[in-house]
Amino acid sequence: MEHLKEKIRSVPDFPKKGILFRDITTLIGDREAFGELIETLAKRYDNKKVDVVASVEARGFILGGALAYRLGAG
Repeated sequence: MEHLKEKIRSVPDFPKKGILFRDITTLIGDREAFGELIETLAKRYDNKKVDVVASVEARGFILGGALAYRLGAG
């Protein structure tokens, strides 16, 4: 999992001084890493019946949508 964390870019002082923004677009843009992330998240629920995946905020929609697709959920 550490190699996936390394794919996330850190942007200091964004959007304002003192904030360290974690930019996941670098991870999402890497086909192999993004696929591995979704598989890692899905493993936890492979033996469970998942009807719906709820996700929060803009970046959550990206991960939640991909995870729902992988799990065959809405």
